[in-house]
Amino acid sequence: MRAMTWAIFQNVTKFDQTSTFVIQLVTFFLFVFFCWLAAHGLTVLETLATLAGSATFVMSLLYILMMFAAPAINPAVSFHSIDLSWKNLVPNFNVNYFTSLSILVFAVGGCEKISPYVNKLKHPSKNFPKAMIALAIMVMVSAILGTIAMAMMFDPNDVKNNFDSYIANGDYWAFQKLGNYYHLGNTLLVIYAITNVIGQFSTLCLSIDAPLRILLGSKEAKEFIPAGLLKKNKYGAYVNGIKMVGILSGAIILSQSLVPGAAKVMSQLIKLNSTMMPLRYLWVFAAYIALRKAHDKYQSDYVFAKHQGIAYFFGTWCFLITAACCLLGIYSTDPFALTLNIVTPLVLVALGVILPMVKKYQDQKNNKAE
Repeated sequence: MRAMTWAIFQNVTKFDQTSTFVIQLVTFFLFVFFCWLAAHGLTVLETLATLAGSATFVMSLLYILMMFAAPAINPAVSFHSIDLSWKNLVPNFNVNYFTSLSILVFAVGGCEKISPYVNKLKHPSKNFPKAMIALAIMVMVSAILGTIAMAMMFDPNDVKNNFDSYIANGDYWAFQKLGNYYHLGNTLLVIYAITNVIGQFSTLCLSIDAPLRILLGSKEAKEFIPAGLLKKNKYGAYVNGIKMVGILSGAIILSQSLVPGAAKVMSQLIKLNSTMMPLRYLWVFAAYIALRKAHDKYQSDYVFAKHQGIAYFFGTWCFLITAACCLLGIYSTDPFALTLNIVTPLVLVALGVILPMVKKYQDQKNNKAE
C-alpha cells in the first residue's frame, strides 16, 4: 500500500495521515484476498515475481552507479561529507548496536533455500563454496556501497531524528532525489514504486503458498501433520494450511491496528521480520549437528568439513551467534513491539509442538476405531 501511494501520488503524506486502524483493516482484507488467490493457482504471479525480483536487483545496482556518477552529469549536485576515520568506523558497542545484529544475519537470509540443489552441481565440493562466498560478497558490497551512497545523500542527523520515517520511506526518497539529480523528476521514483508493488504482491502470494508446499508436501509430513492440514483443492493448494497462515498473519496485522502511525508499524514489522526469520536457522544448525553425529549413515558429494571437530565447532558457533543476535534483537524499548517480538516465536514454536501431538492423537483414535 505504501508503494502504491508513492507510485500514484509521488509522496506518502496521505498514507501517513490516514488512521492506522484504517490502513491495517485494508491490509487485512488485501491479505485475505491474496490468501484466496494463493489457493487458485500461481502461474502468472510466479512470472511477475521473477520479473519484479530481477528488476528490483537491477534498480538497486543502478541506484549505486547513478548516485556516484551524478556529479559528472550534474555539477550542481552536492553531497554530505562522510568522515571515514577509524573512530567513526568503529561502532558504539551499546544496547542499540547489539539489538540490531539480527539484521546482519537477516541480510543473507534465503541462501539456505539453495541447499536441495547442492548435490546437483557438477563439482559440489568446489562450486558450492564458491557460490556461497560470491553470495556473501555480493550482499556485502551492495550493503557497503549502498550505505555510503545514502550517507552522502541524506543528513545522518536527520535520519537519526526521524528513524522510523527513513525505515519506511528511505528507499523512495533515495530514488526521488536521484531523479532530481538527473533532471528526471519523479520518473525513477515511480518506476521503483511500481516495481515494488508488483514484487511485493507476487511475493506475498508466493510466500503464503511456497512454505506450505515445503512443509506439507514432503513424505514425512504425513507422520507429523494432522490430516486436515494436508487437504488439497483442485489447484493443488493446501487450503487448510492457507487458512492457518491467514489466522497467524492476520492476527499480527489486526494487533497493530492500534499502533500510532503507519511508519511506526513498518518499523516494527521490519524489526520483527529481522528477528523471526533468522530464528528459523537455529533448527538448521541443530539439524546439521545431529547429521554430523550420524555422518556414517548418510553419504553426500559435498560436506562442509571432513573433520568432525571442525564441523561441530562451526555448527555450534553458528547456532550460538544466531541465537544471541536474535534474542538481543527481540529487545525493544516499545512495550508493544517487545510483546510482539516475544509472543510471535513462542506461538510458532508452540504450533510446531502441538501439530505432531494432534497427529499422534488422530492416529491413536483411528487405531482404536479399527
